[in-house]
Amino acid sequence: MNKADFPIFQKYPNLTYLDSAATTQKPSSVIKGITQYYTDENANIHRGIYDLSAQATQKYEAVRGKVKDYFSIPHLEEIIFTKGTTEGINLVAQSFVLPHLKAGDNIVISAMEHHANLVVWQHICQQRKANLRVIPINQNGTLEMTVLDKLLDERSKLVALVHISNTLGTINPIKEVIKKAHQKNIPVLIDGAQSILYPDLNIANFEADFWVCSGHKMFGPTGVGILYGKRQYLEEMQPYQFGGDMIRSVTFEATSFAKLPHKFEAGTPNIAGVIGLGYALDYLKDIDKYAVNEHLKKLTNEATARLLEIEGLRIIGRAKNKSGILSLVLEEVHPHDAATFLNEQNIAVRAGHHCTQPLMDFYQISGTLRASFSGYNTMEDVEKLVDGMKGMKRFFV
Repeated sequence: MNKADFPIFQKYPNLTYLDSAATTQKPSSVIKGITQYYTDENANIHRGIYDLSAQATQKYEAVRGKVKDYFSIPHLEEIIFTKGTTEGINLVAQSFVLPHLKAGDNIVISAMEHHANLVVWQHICQQRKANLRVIPINQNGTLEMTVLDKLLDERSKLVALVHISNTLGTINPIKEVIKKAHQKNIPVLIDGAQSILYPDLNIANFEADFWVCSGHKMFGPTGVGILYGKRQYLEEMQPYQFGGDMIRSVTFEATSFAKLPHKFEAGTPNIAGVIGLGYALDYLKDIDKYAVNEHLKKLTNEATARLLEIEGLRIIGRAKNKSGILSLVLEEVHPHDAATFLNEQNIAVRAGHHCTQPLMDFYQISGTLRASFSGYNTMEDVEKLVDGMKGMKRFFV
């Protein structure tokens, strides 16, 4: 994986893009594939018997097979296309958890969850007078696993946990969490939005009951995502969105729904987005993720060592097992001012609470400056970030 694959770096050769945790850049193959669909193949799917519709349907459904192969998912019908991680979480909340949630039950999350994997559970717990339980973290940004056993009981209806924190970069021990939950027959949802370059992304091996992720964070387009769910759970779930293409038959008296996966895909889907996702998976399939992860470790370790030499700079989240995400706090400099300063040097970073406000409260800060690496970043990008932070220190302090 290198910058030559991504047109944006040809258009802006001086760009240092360090915001891949928010969205990854798109390779030429993805952009060309989406353009080709709209130029040569545009038609609605599933309902047309003419050739163009049949071709579009075939191309769309072929992506489900690519998802199955990439993530090692047992069955095609366990793959639901969504508009992103957030919709996948909400679908599980409304169709799986809410119908079974009663007063006094509980849902278990962690202290590092993105708002998308927090607010929905908070909301349905309030609706049902259930309890939201939170796995605490330590100052390094690591789960306090000794507390987990005390949080799980016969009233726990779900554990919802992020695999890789979008703010701390912490890689959580999800296999251990899933094992503990399954020992008490508690299903587990994993937020895999930041996980696409994880070297062994085998969902069957993880044994998660639900897995959600977004296309735009895996080198694909925005507005498309994946929900994996074990067939036994998806079969019992009722859809929470209704419309065309998800029904078997309709009368004024009653409606029956289509079989999996289509009963959860109401209306005309993001056809171009799914096709673009397929091209992104093709791109990812051809890269050595172990080599990419070694590269990311080198970038992260070098950046960490160099940045910590700057007086007054802190890195929030120091877990031993972490991804290429660095959340920075520079004494006396607001994160927004810091991001603005770096932008003047063509360095793109994120500033704010990163949709993890309770996490900011834990660290008693208002926000951080977040630099997030991907496979297309280089040591030169690290050098520019370090020089930018040093220049900022001289300018503001």
